[in-house]
Amino acid sequence: MQRFAPEVKTKGGIMLPEKSQGKVLEATVVACGPGARAENGTTIPMTVKAGDRVLLPEYGGTKVYIGDKEYVLFREGDIMGKFD
Repeated sequence: MQRFAPEVKTKGGIMLPEKSQGKVLEATVVACGPGARAENGTTIPMTVKAGDRVLLPEYGGTKVYIGDKEYVLFREGDIMGKFD
């Protein structure tokens, strides 16, 4: 998932210092796997797909850098919600 960039300027044009910027909890799903495995071996399909906008917990996830971009890996169970 790729988190949205934090707001660095207010709507009125005031620049925000880095310490006062809130952590962005929204992200876009970039890619996902086939799903989890049940005990009987069947695959439980994912409820999110690439392109979905999701709500993430404040903490957690594993940061991965590919080239100059930062991505965060989350399990589907850690995702708090999906926007329609």
